[in-house]
Amino acid sequence: MTQSNEKVLSDLHTKAAYAHMAAAHDHSTGDHASAQELAQLALGDSVKAVRCTEEIARDTPRSMMA
Repeated sequence: MTQSNEKVLSDLHTKAAYAHMAAAHDHSTGDHASAQELAQLALGDSVKAVRCTEEIARDTPRSMMA
């Protein structure tokens, strides 16, 4: 995995984590519409990060993963 791929994946996971935290905070303050929107964004970022990770794993030779 290249440094560039690692940076992209790290950024996606971080972005998703922040969106999840923001959604949880908004939910606890009663702003459910915003929380739902943030949760949807977080889910989208998480799914995208997982897909990228799986794609990179498929393209990485087994010898490099050990």
